[in-house]
Amino acid sequence: MIRPLRWLIRTTLFLLVLLAGPALIAACSSQPGQSWRDTDRTSAGIAPLPAQTEEAVVQVYGARAYNWRGHFAVHTWIATKDRGASTYVVHDVTGWGYQAVRSRPGAPDNAWYGNPPMLLADLRGKQAESAITNIGSVIAAYPYPNEYNAWPGPNSNTFVAWVIRQVPELDVALPNIAIGKDYLADGVFAKAPSGSGYQFSLNGYFGLMASVREGVELNILGLNIGIDPLALAIKLPGIGHIGLRDPWMDRSTWSETPIVERVSDAN
Repeated sequence: MIRPLRWLIRTTLFLLVLLAGPALIAACSSQPGQSWRDTDRTSAGIAPLPAQTEEAVVQVYGARAYNWRGHFAVHTWIATKDRGASTYVVHDVTGWGYQAVRSRPGAPDNAWYGNPPMLLADLRGKQAESAITNIGSVIAAYPYPNEYNAWPGPNSNTFVAWVIRQVPELDVALPNIAIGKDYLADGVFAKAPSGSGYQFSLNGYFGLMASVREGVELNILGLNIGIDPLALAIKLPGIGHIGLRDPWMDRSTWSETPIVERVSDAN
């Protein structure tokens, strides 16, 4: 009885250390307590300019959430531009306003209230056109159009994960710190957002995911611990990926890219 008890205590302590990631981020952060009105919302210059880009474009972005939430999670959104269109349409979910889901014209790569955006996916041409057709109908069928709960969901990441699961052209692996992505609308079992595996989740509080793109993730109270073998990375709550390869770049370029250590989804 003593050995199993010791194993349980050690395992519990190990998980507690890993789950301390958000606290570590908070302790080391130098982000001032700015009003949202004073934060940076300018374009990062990542997206192609509509005036110079005739083809259709679909991009998925993520950025640290505003204020203290950014110590724990990222906010994600989708931007689309039809072929020949003069502007992008940004699709996301927020916790303010009378309607949670928003689809509005705007710059696709603006900073999210002081936090720079990170490009998670980039589709062009015919593939983007097909995705845009599907995205419109999928957003209309989103089951939580007027609901928002920062934890465990449904929230902005629940919305983006829902769209990705329904649109086959969007082969996207969301960051493990996209809290809310594991809040499932259809029961406790579903495909992983990338479509390359499966996951089990109890309303976003507890769950397990195994996928080629996402790797393996264990969800405890919305905080995800995991490994990403393809990116040679570990995933820590609040911190994100720590590894040798960028998990969101085109895998075909890995052999041509120098291997450097990078925390892909930290500030």
